[in-house]
This record gives sequence, C-alpha cells and structure tokens, in this order.
Amino acid sequence: MIPARVITVSDRCSAGNAEDLSGPLAARLLAEHSIEASVVVVPDDVGPIRAAIIAAVEDGARLVFTTGGTGFAPRDVTPEATEPLLATRIDGLANAIRRRGEEKIASAALSRGLVGVTARSPEGALVVNAPGSRGGVTDAVAVIGPLAAHIIDQLAGGDHPRA
Repeated sequence: MIPARVITVSDRCSAGNAEDLSGPLAARLLAEHSIEASVVVVPDDVGPIRAAIIAAVEDGARLVFTTGGTGFAPRDVTPEATEPLLATRIDGLANAIRRRGEEKIASAALSRGLVGVTARSPEGALVVNAPGSRGGVTDAVAVIGPLAAHIIDQLAGGDHPRA
C-alpha cells in the first residue's frame, strides 16, 4: 500500500458547519489503487493548507491529495499554497483531470488545481489538487490512481517501462 494523506480544504467543514463528503470519498477511491490515505480537514487559508501538505510529507505520505479550494472564489487558495512546495509540476496530469471533468460538466475547466512532486528523489511526494466536489474527486482519482505507483517508483529511481 502506498501511504497517502487526503486534505479537505473547507472553511465550513473545518468549522464543523458541514460534513466532509469529498475527503472520505477520495480515500475510498484511492484504496482501490492500493493507496492508503488518512483524511484531515483544514480551512481555506494558505498557512494551514501548506502546513498540512508539509506535515503529510514529513509523516511519510508518498501521495498528498487535496480536495477543495481550486476555483476562483476569494478564499480558493489551494494552488497558491501548493505551488511553492513543488519541485516539478506535472501539468499534463492537471490538464487530464480537467479534461475528464469537462466530459461531464463544462465548469471543470475552471479548476486551477496543480499536480506535481515535492522533490525528484525518493523523498519526494506526488501532490494533487482536486476540486472539492465529489465529481471532481472521482475524476482526479480516475486519472491519478492508475499512475501513482509508477510516479512514486520513478521518484525512487525506477526504470521506465519498455514498450
């Protein structure tokens, strides 16, 4: 099992005013790809989001999956919290998540979510910013889940598979 952390970014959920539906869904869907994730909830604020990502990596998570805060509302700051932590962005995967969502709903194109790695070394972790909706989470896991083990193996210096 790949150790992971799901971080739900939501003012309402962190304050106890709403139930977190996307975080537990992400953990369940990731488990189908041999990824074992715990779930934490933080408010829509750069400091707590960034601290939660750093803590996840320090705790040994090889995949950090955020849900929420990728839109255009004033408090949607997940990409801003994430970007300084990424050594390498993987824009192709972020775009693939958006394209998958667009097949169902045009507004999926509005997600500003990032995908990247914290370091290009065995200590690096894959970080994925998913939209806060259950559909956005489902789309992100559908794209990332099948590739996560390969990406983590590559960070550890694994060989590229031969065609």
